[in-house]
Amino acid sequence: MIQKWTPAGLQTRNQVELMAMHPVLKAFFCGSISGTCSTLLFQPLDLLKTRLQTLQPAVSGSGRVGMVALLFKVARTESIFGLWKGVSPSFARCIPGVGIYFSTLYMIKQRFLWERSPTALESVLLGATSRTVAVICMLPITVVKTRYESGKYGYESVYGALRNIYQSEGARGLFSGLTATLLRDAPFSGIYLMFYTQTQKIALYGQLDTTVAPLVNFGCGTVAGILASLATQPADVIKTHMQLSTEKYLQTGQAIALIFRNYGLAGFFHGAVPRALRRTLMAAMAWTVYEQMMAKMGLKS
Repeated sequence: MIQKWTPAGLQTRNQVELMAMHPVLKAFFCGSISGTCSTLLFQPLDLLKTRLQTLQPAVSGSGRVGMVALLFKVARTESIFGLWKGVSPSFARCIPGVGIYFSTLYMIKQRFLWERSPTALESVLLGATSRTVAVICMLPITVVKTRYESGKYGYESVYGALRNIYQSEGARGLFSGLTATLLRDAPFSGIYLMFYTQTQKIALYGQLDTTVAPLVNFGCGTVAGILASLATQPADVIKTHMQLSTEKYLQTGQAIALIFRNYGLAGFFHGAVPRALRRTLMAAMAWTVYEQMMAKMGLKS
């Protein structure tokens, strides 16, 4: 007898195949989906952050352009869709990047924690280690994304940008800003995960009804994101300047001196508002979607 797959039967088969995946692949899948949703929604904030960090001193001095004014300027001169410039490399980075982060995090937790909740220090180490792996894997795409968002480069595709950077600047160009990116992302993820897990414990997450859990996750993620963003903002500014520099092989110390000379101490906090909004909302949404999807698959995140 030949079995015909109806739409309902096909959906059931897909669900069975999904449930049969290795747990680490499930974590990668859940992380990638959460990264897709958050990237699409909050890309404009990332573009505004990059533009604010790279305004010329003459423009950003006494009459410094604010986030709202810049938003309207971009929408007026580049159309409303100009706010999503750089979304292609953002997808290319975040979809696999968030998947790598969550699957690495899940793998380490299963290997060393054996289902127990991590302590505050363990959370810092877990988040930092997982993010380090993801950063190193995806840094070339991050360089392309930053250049797309700056509006200073005319790349036609992600692949074309990667090829152009490699041909003109070599492998070092593709990994420019690695130190600053690690100094930003590893502490961010460590601090974020620490505050996220600790605020969950304070909220008595384990005793809450499942219908309330997504709101608790989002609230905990928001608090953690704000604190972690503020702590790592200077490293983000340094990373952006290194990846957009026209000088070959600009070192971290040189970038710090350049920013201080042109902008003063305030320069290390340019773009703090859109970055804090984006990182906070993006991380909160990513963790909320990830936790819910992992629960649906019967796995403890």
